[in-house]
Formats: sequence, structure tokens, C-alpha cells
Amino acid sequence: MDILVPFEQPIRQVRFVRREKRFLVLVEDGTEKFWVHTNNSGSMLGLLRPGEEMLISKSPNPKRKLPWTLEAVYANDDWCCVNTSMPNKILYAAFEHRALPELAKATKLQREAKVGQSRLDARFESPGGDIWVEAKNVTLVEDNSAAFPDAVTVRGQKHLRELMALAAQGLRVAGFYLVSLAGAHCFAPADYIDPEYASLFYQALDAGVEAWPYTAKVTPQGVGLDRRLPVWRN
Repeated sequence: MDILVPFEQPIRQVRFVRREKRFLVLVEDGTEKFWVHTNNSGSMLGLLRPGEEMLISKSPNPKRKLPWTLEAVYANDDWCCVNTSMPNKILYAAFEHRALPELAKATKLQREAKVGQSRLDARFESPGGDIWVEAKNVTLVEDNSAAFPDAVTVRGQKHLRELMALAAQGLRVAGFYLVSLAGAHCFAPADYIDPEYASLFYQALDAGVEAWPYTAKVTPQGVGLDRRLPVWRN
């Protein structure tokens, strides 16, 4: 497995103590306890167990109040990336390294691309027309099925509605789901957590929105892209 996106260095291994106010995580390394930042606003369901090993990276920005950022948690006998910026980085790197078959003919990338009233993570130019993509991080696996989201996401619902509106205009649009937790054999929306998102997800598929769920391979050095998962539906 080739690493497409290395973690910010230096990387440090610590253990989880507790979480507060969504974006604060208390960790310890055997000699001290200290707070680190997490950009993951989801629940990280099943991942935050006391004593669980974590990877944190140090920001090069000396003005940051909390210099360390949570990158990954050890779960399911493997590392799981919980940094929500990683799917975008993997998507961009996969295009540059020709690691994503769906983008094999794409020739140019525009990040944070605006179309109408929508702003999506990427627009790829290709001979067959532009491809608009929104990226999501998946850290929940139940009964061998990767599931998104791990908490009710009004923002995610909004994104699906935007993707459907673009598909209705004849544009090619897709959701790229980076499955960071090991053990998944398929992908499905988490209807037991956010039934509205799940309903919109299947409506989006029927409307022509593509779903690209891919497993990630996470190591203490960084993250690579593994294999595409089938989408499960009733």
C-alpha cells in the first residue's frame, strides 16, 4: 500500500482520556496529560474508549492555542483516521497519482469549486464533462458494513440535496466516502442514526448521484487508498 497523504510531522502516540465540547480531547503519554484539538464534530461512535491508543500530529503554526491535532485512533485491530480533512486530501492526491479509476480521464482539478449556490469539495475536468465531488470521512462499521454518518448531520443532508439538484441539471456528481475503519465489506447510510440522511442518500442514487465508497489503509506514517466497496440497499 502506497501512502498518498503522509501525516503532518512530528507524529506522536498517546492514549485517550476523555473528550469535551466536541473539539477538545484529553490525552496522556505516560508522563503527562494534555489537550489536543480534533476537527471531527461527529460522535466517533465506538472509537473513544479510555486508554485507546491515538496518533496526534504537531501543527507548524506556532500561534495555535493547541499545537497538537488528533489524526487517528486504534480500533478493530488497525488505525482509523478521524481527521475530517483527510478525505479531501486523499481525493486530491488520488487524482494526482491516478489512483482512483473514476477519475482516470480527468485532466484538471479545482478545489472548493462553486456551482450556482453550492460549493463542493472538488470539480474535475474531463473530456466527457466536469465531475463534481463531495468528500466524507467514514469511521463507523457495524456488522461488516461501513456506515455514514455517526451522528445526525443537517449539513450532510444539505449536501445530498445540492448533489441531487446538480444531477437534475445533467451534471455528473458523486459522493466520495473514505472508509477509515477496518472490517467493512460494503457501505450503506446509517439509517439507525440519521434516517433523513439515509432516505436522501437513496433518493440521490435514484437521481443519478454516484457513490464512491473506498476503504483507506491507515498507518502511523499516513493514509493510502485501498479498494472500492459495494453499496448495500434493500
